[in-house]
Amino acid sequence: MNDRISPARFHAAQGVSDWGVLFDAATARFATGSFERGAAFVAEIARLADAAGHHPDVDLRYATVTVRLFSHDITDISERDLALAQAVSQAAADLGIAADVVGLHAVQIAIDAADIPTVLPFWQAVTGYRRHGDDDLLDPFGRGPNIWFQQMDPPRTGRNRIHIDLSVPRSEAPARIAAALAAGGSIVNDDNAPAWWTLADPEGNEVDVAAWRDDSDW
Repeated sequence: MNDRISPARFHAAQGVSDWGVLFDAATARFATGSFERGAAFVAEIARLADAAGHHPDVDLRYATVTVRLFSHDITDISERDLALAQAVSQAAADLGIAADVVGLHAVQIAIDAADIPTVLPFWQAVTGYRRHGDDDLLDPFGRGPNIWFQQMDPPRTGRNRIHIDLSVPRSEAPARIAAALAAGGSIVNDDNAPAWWTLADPEGNEVDVAAWRDDSDW
């Protein structure tokens, strides 16, 4: 089933103000306030997911529940994710549970490689991650950051070849960048803004701050 939608289509829909598209997944965090209340909310999410035949990743903590929606058959977000996000947000509202959108983000490690097929197996072996496609490794337990391999051509000199990718909702990006600059960082490249900015710490180590894409970012 190819019901893939763009992040712009997702964010334009009604009932998804709790959510941000981070990398290729719609993500929301809800402030439940207690483990018992969070468990009850997770049970309701499970009921909705079973009814829809579409199942999210759910992280239950003492005072929060984080929900991540992603359609594995198309490796992106879909109409199914949109419908379930709307249902989950409505369930949260019915239970009096508010979304906690401040600081919402997702992290992945990016490795620039001249020969990805040669480099990737090393990282797969040492991390115990599973391979996803030609250039991604995923934590089989869904807890650690993804590792993404980016083709480097020509070879890079004078800059690091491993960096962090930080995906944030578009509304969060300016504050994150301002805070990083105030903490001694610098902007290395903003040619691709507002899709992403490349920042560096005072010693030159880099991070890409990526906001959710709109149709012009495809």
